[in-house]
Amino acid sequence: MTTSYDCSAADQRAAGLEHAQRAIRENKCVVLPTDTVYGIGADAFSPLAVTLLLAAKGRGRKMPPPVLIPRLNALDGLATDVPADARLLAEAFWPGGLTLILHSQPSLDWDLGDTKGTVALRIPADELAQDLLTLTGPLAVSSANRTGQAAAQTAAEAEGQLAESVEVYLEAGLRPADGAEALPSTIVDATAVPLRVVRPGSISLERLRAVVPGLVDVDGNGPDAETGADRPDAAAAPDIDREAYAGADVDSDADAVGTGTAAAPDIESDANAGADNAGGDGPDIHAGPGTA
Repeated sequence: MTTSYDCSAADQRAAGLEHAQRAIRENKCVVLPTDTVYGIGADAFSPLAVTLLLAAKGRGRKMPPPVLIPRLNALDGLATDVPADARLLAEAFWPGGLTLILHSQPSLDWDLGDTKGTVALRIPADELAQDLLTLTGPLAVSSANRTGQAAAQTAAEAEGQLAESVEVYLEAGLRPADGAEALPSTIVDATAVPLRVVRPGSISLERLRAVVPGLVDVDGNGPDAETGADRPDAAAAPDIDREAYAGADVDSDADAVGTGTAAAPDIESDANAGADNAGGDGPDIHAGPGTA
């Protein structure tokens, strides 16, 4: 049975978080706020849960959802071969509107879809989302709407589209909370060097280049207007579907997110990833948000 919680009330917030944690553990979907729009989340380490998330949206495996994490030190538990420039961007813009596409840890037992060995990671700058992630660990999350429909800016809007396919709705008011235009996260491909913007979003190219000057823009141009084809290591980039990642978290035809770009990777992701799933030698992927 679907239950909605008004998280502006302390008792409802506590009850909602407890119910959402239990739902994730039972391979069910939840709707939660993020700093962009509302997302539908599920256990990234459960193929069943990911399948249910994609089915709720009316979407297939070719647009894998990104994964939301609670804090920075979860990065190395889920990704490998992380470039130094990617770490600089994560340290500068997490929590916030930056999604990094990275090589996935090969030891992880998960199936997010047709990822070609990659994973898109982000830390949301939303207190309720971080509280849930602290309880559940990393979540696979996509925008909380049916494919082709407008992205939900409240849990009530999400429920109008997703209905009984979601176990728990965590209502926390309008997102973005300040009523600003709901821009999606900026997505950067960090599977090869130099890093490349896959989808423009809430963090501008200028801000990114202030941290990593050599960042390549969405058209393949470096800071000196060097095209991607001329980059010395362009051929080294892995065969990943950048367009799929650019549309995974916000539907391509859902202009409600405020950009004219192609759809973005799922902003929500499966959430019941236990520390034992991350590999015994990796960092604590369930650690709280304190050092993000």
